[in-house]
Amino acid sequence: MNKPISRRSLLAATSAVAVGSMLPSVAFAAPTKMKLSVAFAETDLRAKAFKEFAEALKADIEMEPHWSNSLFKQGTELVALQRGNLELCNLAPADISKQVPAWSLLTSAYLFRDYSHLKKTFESDVGKQFIAMARDQLGVEVIRPVYFGARQVNLKPDKQIKTPADLAGIKLRMPPGEFWQFLGESIGASPTPVAFSELYTALQTGVVDGQDNPLVTARTMKFDEVTTQFVLTSHVIGYDVLTVGKKAWEGMGKDLQAKFRATADKIFDANAAAYDAQAKETIEYFKSKGKKVYEPDQNAFRDFAQKKYLAKYGNEWPKGAIDKINAIK
Repeated sequence: MNKPISRRSLLAATSAVAVGSMLPSVAFAAPTKMKLSVAFAETDLRAKAFKEFAEALKADIEMEPHWSNSLFKQGTELVALQRGNLELCNLAPADISKQVPAWSLLTSAYLFRDYSHLKKTFESDVGKQFIAMARDQLGVEVIRPVYFGARQVNLKPDKQIKTPADLAGIKLRMPPGEFWQFLGESIGASPTPVAFSELYTALQTGVVDGQDNPLVTARTMKFDEVTTQFVLTSHVIGYDVLTVGKKAWEGMGKDLQAKFRATADKIFDANAAAYDAQAKETIEYFKSKGKKVYEPDQNAFRDFAQKKYLAKYGNEWPKGAIDKINAIK
């Protein structure tokens, strides 16, 4: 038997509906999707760091990595960022310098002494000046450097190298391209272009006298089998820059931007330490194989290289920028 609805019951029900309608609705925003393009393979030490980065941000960002330039060819990522076809990239600073010539300073030999100097430079006023150039002229946000070790000279001839003069006449394999060939000249060698895939044979047969790569790369490729010594020139501190497209960056909001930066600093600082530890272990490995491993006169190499770069590219650089970078301790 149905009970009649009283006036009191009707008022109570109406009030409950009204109160319920005033309660805030709980909405869970889906993570922002971001495609990531990198040049290195998934087996690279940096890939491990990027996976940790994605995991740490997964509540806010769904990162979609594309290793080995499988989405965009190397050299085309910057344009993809500018057009909004790509959200996130581990970008080569040389690519930025093609559109902003002043950035060629940040690709020059003997500019950075080590990872600490590299990081401090990007955090300094002069570093912020270069980041602002990229933001204003390219429409991208450079977050921070992503380090991958220092390039060292590896030679077949058993000749002591102390200064750039000692590399005169040494046929040093460098990758093809003006930037790389000039890099070889800037440390006193005679640069010789050879494809990386052909380098072991070129060393073995004497087509070239030496090569330059991070120590871990030399060990992986077994270049120590066809060479006698490693000269710890550290002429280039290898790095790319973690870069976000303008639309993706602005869409984050200030809180997520701050979280993104802080997370990147924590993870990529740890990754840099892992690279340096790996390099130290590799030095001991080469010594155990009977290879000579030693440091040359770094100041002589730095002075020689910076004069070369200033003569060729100095007019493109902000006035006084190189002195400010050199002064950072």
